[in-house]
Amino acid sequence: MTDTRVPSRVFPRAKQEADRAKGGVSTPQTQDPAYRLAFQDMDFLLREDLRPVRFQLELLKPELVIDEAGIASTFVMYGSARIPAPDKAQALLDAAADDTSRKIAERLVAKSRYYDVARELGRLASSFPVDTDGRRHFVVCSGGGPSIMEAANRGAADVGAESIGLNIVLPHEQAPNPYVTPRLSLQFHYFALRKMHFLLHARALAAFPGGFGTFDELFELLTLIQTGKIQPIPVLLYGKEFWQRVVNFDALVEEGVVSAKDLEIFSYCETAEEGWECVQRFYQDRSMDIGLAEAEQHAAEEIAAQADTAR
Repeated sequence: MTDTRVPSRVFPRAKQEADRAKGGVSTPQTQDPAYRLAFQDMDFLLREDLRPVRFQLELLKPELVIDEAGIASTFVMYGSARIPAPDKAQALLDAAADDTSRKIAERLVAKSRYYDVARELGRLASSFPVDTDGRRHFVVCSGGGPSIMEAANRGAADVGAESIGLNIVLPHEQAPNPYVTPRLSLQFHYFALRKMHFLLHARALAAFPGGFGTFDELFELLTLIQTGKIQPIPVLLYGKEFWQRVVNFDALVEEGVVSAKDLEIFSYCETAEEGWECVQRFYQDRSMDIGLAEAEQHAAEEIAAQADTAR
C-alpha cells in the first residue's frame, strides 16, 4: 500500500445524493410524493407538524451566514419605514389632500432629519476597526426596509462596509433596500426568530421614531435588560421630544410599574456623534466592571481599547 492518505469522508454529500435522486428512473413508485427525499419535499417541510423544524432552520441559517462573514457583533438600528428622506419630504407634503393628512405629513417631514442622522451613525459604526482575530464589530444591522433602515445601511455603504438587512415576508410586496449587502440580506417568515437575530449579536442599538414594529422590537429589548435575561448594551433613543410625547416613562415610574432605575437602561440622543460617544463610553466604563465574567470583561476591554484608537 503506497497511498496512506485517509479520506476525510466516506458518505456522499447531501447535494450529491439530491442530484442523484433527481436523475433516477421514472416509475409509479418514484413519482409518488412519498418517494421524495425528505429535505427535497416542500409539501412535507411546509406541513403544520414541521413548524419546530422550520424554527430551527430559520434560527440556524442566519447564524451561519453572519458567522461565516466574520461578524462578531452588530449595531442594530430600528425606525419607521414612513419617515421620508430629506429629498423626498416635499413630495410627501404635496401629496397631502386635506388638513389632517397635511398635519401628519408635516410631522413626518420634521422627522426627516433623522434619515441623515441614521446614515451618519451607520458610517461611524462601520468605521470601527476589526479585532485582533479579524472579526468585525458594530456591523450595521437594520430591518432591511426603506427610510430609517435604508439610511443605516446606506451609511455603511458610504464607507465601503458591509451591512445586514433582516427582512420579513409581509402580505404586501416589498424588497430589501438597495444598500443592504446582498450576501447579508436575510428573509424571515417568523417575527419571533427575526427579533431574536436582531439581538443575538447586538452590542449597541439605536431606536429612531417609529410605530408598532419599532415599539415591539424596542420594548422587548428593554424588558430583556430589565429582567436580567441579557447583559445591558447601549440603547439609544433618538428624538427625546418624540419618545417623551408618545410614551410617558415618568408616569410608569409614578404608577409604580417600573422603577426609576429602569429609565437608566436607555439614553436620549439627537446626533450621530452623541450616540457614538455613548457607545464608546459604555464600553470604556464596562471594561472596569469587576463583576463581569472573565471572557466578557476581556471582550469589553478590547472594544474599549479599539474605541480609543478609533477616536
